[in-house]
Amino acid sequence: MSINYQFNKTSLQLLEKQLKVRVRTLPTIKSKESALRMEVKKARHEVKRLDELLEDKMKEYDNMVALWGEFDTSLIMVKDVALSIKKIAGVKTPVFDGIDFEIKPYSLFSKPNWFPEGLELVKELAKVGIEREFFEQKMLLLEHARKKTTQKVNLFEKVQIPGYEDAIRKIKRFMEDEENLSKSSQKIVKSRQEEEVEL
Repeated sequence: MSINYQFNKTSLQLLEKQLKVRVRTLPTIKSKESALRMEVKKARHEVKRLDELLEDKMKEYDNMVALWGEFDTSLIMVKDVALSIKKIAGVKTPVFDGIDFEIKPYSLFSKPNWFPEGLELVKELAKVGIEREFFEQKMLLLEHARKKTTQKVNLFEKVQIPGYEDAIRKIKRFMEDEENLSKSSQKIVKSRQEEEVEL
C-alpha cells in the first residue's frame, strides 16, 4: 500500500494522526479477533457434540427400523424455528431459541401404541438435526468475520503502521536536511557579508 504524502509539516501532522489512530485501534481489533476465534471454537465443538448426539440417537433406534415403515410422517412437521440476534465482538450472530412443531391430531385407537413415543423421537431427532445445522451456519458466519478481522489486524500490523512510520521518518529527514541546508546557506551568506564588510 502506497501512502500519499508531501514533504511538509501539514502532511507530517496528518500522517502522525493516522498512525496514532491505527496504533490505538490495533489492540481493540486484536481482542475482537481473539473473541471471534474463541466463539468459532465453541461453535465447532457444539457441532461435533451434536453430530455425536445425532449418531447416538440414530443407533439407539436402529432396532425399530421395521416399525418406522408404519409411521405416518405427515403427522408432524416443523412449524417454526425461533432465533434471536446477539452481538459477539461487534458481529451480529443468531441465537437458537427453540423449535415449534405442529402435530396433526390422530386417533390413539387406530394407530399403534408406540406412535406417541415415535412422535417424540422424531421431535428429538429433528431438534438435534436443526440445532446442528444452525451451529454449523453460525460457525461459518463467525469464521468469516474472524478472517476479515485477522486481515484487518495484518493490514494494520504489517502494512499500514510500518508504512506510516516510514513516511513520517522520510518527511522528518527531508525537513531536517532542508533545515540544515538553510542554516548552512545562512552561515555562508553571513560569512560572505562579514568578508565584504572587512574589505
